[in-house]
Amino acid sequence: MSDTIKIRTKTKSEETRERIMQAALQLFHDRGFETTTMRDIASKSGLATGAAYYYFESKDSIVLAFYDQARRVMEPRLEEVLAETRDLRERIKRLIQVKLEYFEPSRDLLRALSGHTNPDYSLSPFSKETREIRENDIHFFKRALEESRSPGPEDLSEYLPRLLWMYQMGIILFWVNDPSKKQSKTQALLDESLDVVVRLIKLARLPLTRPIRKKVIQLMDIVMT
Repeated sequence: MSDTIKIRTKTKSEETRERIMQAALQLFHDRGFETTTMRDIASKSGLATGAAYYYFESKDSIVLAFYDQARRVMEPRLEEVLAETRDLRERIKRLIQVKLEYFEPSRDLLRALSGHTNPDYSLSPFSKETREIRENDIHFFKRALEESRSPGPEDLSEYLPRLLWMYQMGIILFWVNDPSKKQSKTQALLDESLDVVVRLIKLARLPLTRPIRKKVIQLMDIVMT
């Protein structure tokens, strides 16, 4: 007797939540994040404003749900990247490119939010609300290093993944504001800067860089505490 394959269908509540999120993202794209209201989102979703608030307490919570959805959708592709190559440069490049490709339709939204870096703001990449997403991303960079042919020095094993995550955030910030055709400047920046980043990681394994590594650790401890 053949096994029965059960396909889970979304509940009505999940479908409504998804409809609200998609309506919000479209409005953020068309009108801008700041000018869009929850009333606008509810109207586009075909719901009463109170019903929209039942699923999301604010625009910020919709964006956080979008970020979390993005994390879950991208995760299988990030796993594929790590399985496809052990070359550190290629791993870092592809991990970042997965993000750029996924968020391409949402560049306007990310640009609107790019100025909110204060950790006290919930949508900041450094906030407590985005911590789980941030730590998950850092973990992929940790694996990219540890399972590569150039893992870096052991005393920086807990710091390099965070430095790579911050490097990625710099690339993304440049990308959302890149006016060049198909963001070709971002691709050039990524290619050229990766050569420097990977070379520095390899050089960091040399004994003569120990004093510099100690200073890096001191600086990172200041930032992380």
